[in-house]
Amino acid sequence: MPKDINLLVTRQFPGDVLDRCERDYSCTFNPDDADWNGEGLLSRADGHDAILLSSNSKFTAQVIAELPDSIKILATFSVGYEHIDVGAANNKGLVVTNTPGVLSEATADIAFMLLLCASRRAFEADRMVRTGQWTGWTPTQLCGPGMQGKRLAILGMGGIGRQVAQRGRAFGMTIHYHNRSRLPADLEQGAVYHETADELMKVADFLSINCPMSDEMVHFLNEDRITLMPDGAIVVNSARGGLVEDAALIAALKSGKLFAAGLDVFEGEPKVNPAYWELDNVFMAPHIGSATVETRNAMGFTALDNLDAFFAGEDPPNRLV
Repeated sequence: MPKDINLLVTRQFPGDVLDRCERDYSCTFNPDDADWNGEGLLSRADGHDAILLSSNSKFTAQVIAELPDSIKILATFSVGYEHIDVGAANNKGLVVTNTPGVLSEATADIAFMLLLCASRRAFEADRMVRTGQWTGWTPTQLCGPGMQGKRLAILGMGGIGRQVAQRGRAFGMTIHYHNRSRLPADLEQGAVYHETADELMKVADFLSINCPMSDEMVHFLNEDRITLMPDGAIVVNSARGGLVEDAALIAALKSGKLFAAGLDVFEGEPKVNPAYWELDNVFMAPHIGSATVETRNAMGFTALDNLDAFFAGEDPPNRLV
């Protein structure tokens, strides 16, 4: 790769990824891992040919319109791309790529961690031990619902959803799902398909949200859909925070309609609705779905593969527009 291609690298990505950036491109790095957005992005973009970005960097229609003409491609270090106005990028003639496929297993692991920690009351258990409140084993202490024989409802049966299903089967769960289209039998593997999301909610002893974010899916899990769910159900979200209406979930956790929730993502993150902090029956993590060394490196290498292909005159393998 010729070193005369100028790459703006907006975050402090893993060391192996940055090493490859430096090897193959002439780079402007972000050594302080500062949050470059708006003017912070635009003031640094001049003179660059491409931008390697993360979901923290918001490429709105206005930002895209003001990008210098030298920028030809945006490569995002993520599967989701709601932080990029792809329509505006397409209108400007910008190529946009993402990194699908490489984080399915790691994110499914976190989804299942959330399922286990929510159902087995891990937050309460950890706090009890850490604060010296544990006085010994008792027959009824911190009991929660088991997974075996329960119905695991998966909203979104893409790569991550199918990995969640595989883990659910290993725990003896019955798999139910809703997807934009039904999977072929070899991918479905006996899972029960529901034509509507509302029908899926009715059988969701455990609900794992694994669908992409879109305008029509904002606050998908609201009061009406929670009402459809079995009493004492458990909800986990490892997809996007905006898929859940916080007020409705919090009310259901307080009332006992839902037994517990596990959340790795939040609307408006890193800000978190402070009402969650008051609840013992919610287990929270700071958006760590893809946080393994192997996965984060694979994400970076996939983004760079897209850039390499583009500047070699080929169509990037993960092109969105």
